[in-house]
Formats: sequence, structure tokens, C-alpha cells
Amino acid sequence: LESELFGHVKGAFTGAIRDKKGRFELADGGTIFLDEIGDISPAMQVKLLRVLQEGHFERVGSEQTLKVDVRVISATNKNIAEEIASGRFREDLFYRLSVVPLWLPPLRERRHDIPLLVEHLLRQILADAGRAGVTVSPEALDVMMSHDWPGNVRELQNWLQYALVKCRGDRIRPEHLPPVLRGATRLPMPARRLRKLDAEAVRAALEAAGGSKVEAARRLGVSRATLYRFLDGMGR
Repeated sequence: LESELFGHVKGAFTGAIRDKKGRFELADGGTIFLDEIGDISPAMQVKLLRVLQEGHFERVGSEQTLKVDVRVISATNKNIAEEIASGRFREDLFYRLSVVPLWLPPLRERRHDIPLLVEHLLRQILADAGRAGVTVSPEALDVMMSHDWPGNVRELQNWLQYALVKCRGDRIRPEHLPPVLRGATRLPMPARRLRKLDAEAVRAALEAAGGSKVEAARRLGVSRATLYRFLDGMGR
């Protein structure tokens, strides 16, 4: 991460075959967006604080100090107040970043945004896939409106991609949506009900989780051990 943000010089580490500018240097005079800011290490927090306070940094492996003028926008899905209280996030860094704070409620608390988000995301997905003219039926939209969306907008985007793969026509209907949305595996689900879980729901959860069994178990509302037992029964 340090090399990505601040760059490095040739020979700074194995694989550093040439000088490389970091994101801050590339963004000089403009804006840089730092996502998941709550996950950075304490050591990186110190380096980031220095850039915000002084506008100075060094590339990895270099003693030359560089100066930049960058506007920083950051985001996190963590409760920063709790992170500060636990000592995992620096309070001084928080106040440096929190000039104009914005809080975005989870998608389940702003369901009225779902139709607009579906329209916007579907347009993007269709463009990337080289398709056009596909819309979402009112019945499918009703299903989406009733879901709690623990993964927020990213989950919505994933399931729209899933539906588009299933849909061979020009209208996404409830049957094109994954079982998780249709109610076959409504979350959260007690582990004792896993035997009633069909293989399609498990495959859909694994697909949405990028193959991660830990994330798939979270989406299904079961423990990892329970999911592993189910997968063993499927011969996976």
C-alpha cells in the first residue's frame, strides 16, 4: 500500500525494476479518493497524517522529499468512533480527514433509492456487456425492495449481474433473481435450517462472494463449519 500511495524508486525492493510514481504524486493538483480508510495499518496512518498536515512524503527507498497539493476524499464502512476508542485508528488523523463528513445510511434504510439505483446500475452493466434494451419487471423490483441488502449497493450490483446472466430475453423477472432474493434463503437464517437449503442457493452465495466460503457463510447466515459440512455433502 505504501508503494501504491507514495511510489518507489528502482531497487527499493524485490521487483522494483524502475521508478514509479504513487497515487499522491499522480494526483498532485487534483483529488485522490481513499476507500476503506478504516482498514489501513497504524504505520500507514502515521505516513498519511504527515501528507495531510505537511503535504510532504518520500517514495519508498528514496530520501528525496516530494511535495504535493492534493484534495483527499475518504470513505469507510466502519464506525470510526469505535475504532478510535479501541486504539485502532488515530484520532488526529480522523480530525484531519473529517473536514466535511457525510454519513450514508445503509441501503435497507433508504429503500426509496433502490429503483433509481437499479436503473443506473443496470445501464452500466448492460453497457459493459454490450447489451441493450433489458428492463426490470415490477414484480422483480418488488422482490428487490423487500430485501435487506446487507452488502448494500455492491450486493445489489452483484445480483443484477446474476439476473442478467439468467435472463435471455429483454425483461428481468423474479425467476431470474437468485434464491437469496426470492426468499428461498431469507437472511438471517438459523444454521439448523441448512438442510433445507438447496444447492442453487449455495452456489449463488459462493458466486456472489467470489468463491470465499467465509463470505458465503455470512451471506447465508450460517457458520463456516455448517457450510463446510453442507459442501462436503455436495461432494465439493
